[in-house]
Amino acid sequence: MRSRLENLYKEKFCSELKEQLSLKNIMEVPRISKIVLNMGVKDAVGDSKILNKVKDVVSKIAGQLAIQTKAKKSIAGFKLREGMPIGIKVTLRGTNMYNFLDRLINIAIPRVKDFHGLKPKLDGNGNYNLGLKDWMVFPEVDYDKVDKSRGLNITIHTTAKSDDHAVALLKSFNMPFRDK
Repeated sequence: MRSRLENLYKEKFCSELKEQLSLKNIMEVPRISKIVLNMGVKDAVGDSKILNKVKDVVSKIAGQLAIQTKAKKSIAGFKLREGMPIGIKVTLRGTNMYNFLDRLINIAIPRVKDFHGLKPKLDGNGNYNLGLKDWMVFPEVDYDKVDKSRGLNITIHTTAKSDDHAVALLKSFNMPFRDK
């Protein structure tokens, strides 16, 4: 079963983007390939139980099980050893990806305090990075069970050839970009 945004993309946005971007083939129209949620937990160096709590919350936010990421090299100043679990990540594709994007755009981003729009700055390859300072904007996070407010990095990977095409794609999904 497809999600609401996936249906909108396939039935409406795809043909509109083809016209707007003046593309010759429907297969050239950019699409979202995956969404990656990433969080570094520096407190996990001292207490590994914190990482399990964070993993549970991120899994609820994503709607999919999160995995632990490990340190690639040792850093003595941070008391970090190679191979220690230090973060959490989730890669979303397909229906889960569109469901998360729908919740992000319509529920979470409007709940951000003093929100004036997102910067339409991409990485040059058509991918968009969004950093949230507080994960409490997601309704899945239970305020009573969370010990600390944490940040979350969200990366939206697209198949767009240029940043302009990726911005047009994200604007079609009603991503709240501010004017430059």
